[in-house]
Amino acid sequence: MPTPDFILDLRERIGHAPLWLPGVTAVVLRPAADPGQPPEVLLVRRADTGAWTPVTGIAEPGEQPDVTAVREITEETGVEAEVERVLWVRAVGPVTYPNGDVASYMDTALLCRVVGDSGCAHAADDENTDARWFPVDRLPELSERFRQTITAALAGGPTRVGTPPDSSA
Repeated sequence: MPTPDFILDLRERIGHAPLWLPGVTAVVLRPAADPGQPPEVLLVRRADTGAWTPVTGIAEPGEQPDVTAVREITEETGVEAEVERVLWVRAVGPVTYPNGDVASYMDTALLCRVVGDSGCAHAADDENTDARWFPVDRLPELSERFRQTITAALAGGPTRVGTPPDSSA
């Protein structure tokens, strides 16, 4: 889904001024097709920057983070998934977008898994140019933030609030 209408309405009033928004990062994992191989993670290539990322999105007003994650995964990749657990909650940003908009996020990172046989990923909206599964030991170039998030998903462990371990973010 492109930029939500409520943000477009705000941007008409405030221009590129900073916004504080609720966001989600959905790390979707699935077992490898071949036994003994590492699991695979679902990544999308952003249309605006060309960067590979897990599925991310902005919560609609009143929407719970788990609902946002499931909605964004389906909208962006065509994959149906469900949330298994919260990985962490932390502030991200400020981020300056190519159009000049500035936003910071209270990001809820969630571990998700594929539901049923819906694992055939494709770029299902105009936010991304590609969506595909990558073995976790052969990831494309990713920002440190997203590498840490995928590592946390693979490691298990407790939910974290704030700055992840071994992070300068």
